[in-house]
Amino acid sequence: MPFAQLVLGSPGAGKSTYCNGMQQFMSAIGRKCSVVNLDPANDHTTYPCAIDVRNLIKLEDIMEEDDLGPNGGVLYALEELEHNMEWLEQGLGELGEDYVLFDCPGQVELYTHHSSLRNIFFRLQKLGYRLVVLHLSDSYCLTLPSLYISNLILSLRAMLQMDLPHLNVLTKIDKLSDYGPLPFNLDFYTDVQDLSYLLPHLESESSVMRGSKFEGLNTAIVDLVESFGLVGFETLAVEDKKSMMHLLQVIDRAGGYAFGGAEGANDTVWQVAMREGVTTMDVKDVQERWLDAKDEYDDHERKQWAEQAKIRDEAERAKAAEYEDDDLENMQLPVGGSGVKVVRTNQ
Repeated sequence: MPFAQLVLGSPGAGKSTYCNGMQQFMSAIGRKCSVVNLDPANDHTTYPCAIDVRNLIKLEDIMEEDDLGPNGGVLYALEELEHNMEWLEQGLGELGEDYVLFDCPGQVELYTHHSSLRNIFFRLQKLGYRLVVLHLSDSYCLTLPSLYISNLILSLRAMLQMDLPHLNVLTKIDKLSDYGPLPFNLDFYTDVQDLSYLLPHLESESSVMRGSKFEGLNTAIVDLVESFGLVGFETLAVEDKKSMMHLLQVIDRAGGYAFGGAEGANDTVWQVAMREGVTTMDVKDVQERWLDAKDEYDDHERKQWAEQAKIRDEAERAKAAEYEDDDLENMQLPVGGSGVKVVRTNQ
């Protein structure tokens, strides 16, 4: 039974960067992983692409032939893929039991009200794939209350539309300290706590929000999100090993991989560690690492990297010296001696 992640998110949320980083991370821990590009506009993938939808249909061709704009062209391309699922199924069949990452387009219409992407996902389920939807949002949205609430609504709508195991992820969390202090701790945003505390900050963001009309609208939106009680966020710094490891463990639990992946008894030590959940990270740890004490942690990591580089260099020099000694010991003299004659004279 193969497993897969469906990577969604607005343009600039870091979908392709995530797919590239996760593919490398899985390869490093011994998990076979392939990436499938479902974005007909993505003509410069940073990862090795096992299946590329652009081999079936290209956005620029659609725009030229059908006189459509970029958004309309992407919708048309996904409808075309939906009606040619045999092409995708054939490519996936060649991947065997590989863990698959699907890099999806960034148009929000595709996962809020358009049905093609959802129908494609359901077809993948019928092929036997255990799917987890990963909805990425740039953590910059935490700096503006209006952006944060907008992302809450978008995440909620995507969860209801996709109707699959679903995780919302705040990406680029390592850049969050560059945007200035937040009015609340990180867990307020990741756990989506009492949003009424956010309303005064929303009103102070813009003078337009202070009117009675918008005040009622903001309160209604906040109540709507809280009434569902579905939205919460994980965090991700794609270049940080611990962050990637923690997120993959959460994904494995959501999709069922933690209870028995394709490798089974042949798991490596890394894979066992991932499955046993020995590296869980609390949001307070994330707060300390990337917000409260980021400079101290960065300095500590740089020192660790320098020490590790020094140890590697010393090991390489020792190994090179050992090879030189072995070469001298194994060196054979030519037949008849070295050819050097030593003459002794009496003084």
